[in-house]
Amino acid sequence: MRTIRYHQIAEELRARLDSGEYAAGRLLPSESELSVEFSASRVTIRKALEMLRDEGLVDARQGFGWFVAGETVRQPLARLATIEEQMRASGVRPERRILEFAFEKAPRDVARAFGNPHALRVKRLNLADGEPFAIVTVWCAGDLAQHLSRADVERSPFYELLDIPLSGATQTIGADAADSAEAALLAVPVGSPVLRCTRTTTDTSGRVVLVSHHVFPAHRTKFVVDLPFADQSIAPSGLRLVE
Repeated sequence: MRTIRYHQIAEELRARLDSGEYAAGRLLPSESELSVEFSASRVTIRKALEMLRDEGLVDARQGFGWFVAGETVRQPLARLATIEEQMRASGVRPERRILEFAFEKAPRDVARAFGNPHALRVKRLNLADGEPFAIVTVWCAGDLAQHLSRADVERSPFYELLDIPLSGATQTIGADAADSAEAALLAVPVGSPVLRCTRTTTDTSGRVVLVSHHVFPAHRTKFVVDLPFADQSIAPSGLRLVE
C-alpha cells in the first residue's frame, strides 16, 4: 500500500515528540534543515509540519519558525509576584542560572532612579522545565545588597532577600526582535520576536529599590492583566503611544 511521503515524515517527527526528544517550546530544525535530512522538498516538509500543527503538536510564528506546542508561561499582572510562582503552580519546574554577578556603577537611568550610582547587577537565564524562557538583568540599590551573595540570588528572588517592605512596581512591556546574544541564550533565531519588560520596584516609602530588565521569547510567554470595571473605552488600560 502506497504511503504518502509527508505522512511518513510527520510520523517520524511525531515519534521524536512522543519520545521527549523535543521539549515543549523548543525550536524545531528549520524547514531547510529538515528538507536535507529527509531528502524531501520544503513543500513536503511544510505539509508534514502542518499536519502535526492540526494535531496540536507543533506551532509556528512569523519570523520565528516551527516549535513544539505547549502551554505558554503565564504571569498575572494584578499583583507583585515572580513568574516562577506561577510556573510552580502550573506544574512547571523553574530554574535560574546566574550569568553575571557584580557590584558596579549602574547605568545612568538606573542610578537616577536609585539616587545613587552604586548597585548590584545580576544577569541570569531563567528556564522552564530545562528550556530557556527569559533573560533577566536586575539592579539592586547597593546599600540594600551588601549582604547578598551569588548563591543567594541563584536560590531566591530579590523580593525574598530584601529585608524591607515593598509597596509595588511599575512594569512596561514592549515588542522587539532578539539580537545575536539574546538569540544564543534563548535558543531562537536572530531577529525572533521577543517581549521586553522593564520593572521598577519601590518600597513603602516610595524609594526605588530594584530595576529589572526582562527579555522573553514571544512564543513562550503570555502576560495576563485583570482589569476592574471602569467607564467604557476602546483603548486597553495602560496603553501608551510611543515614537
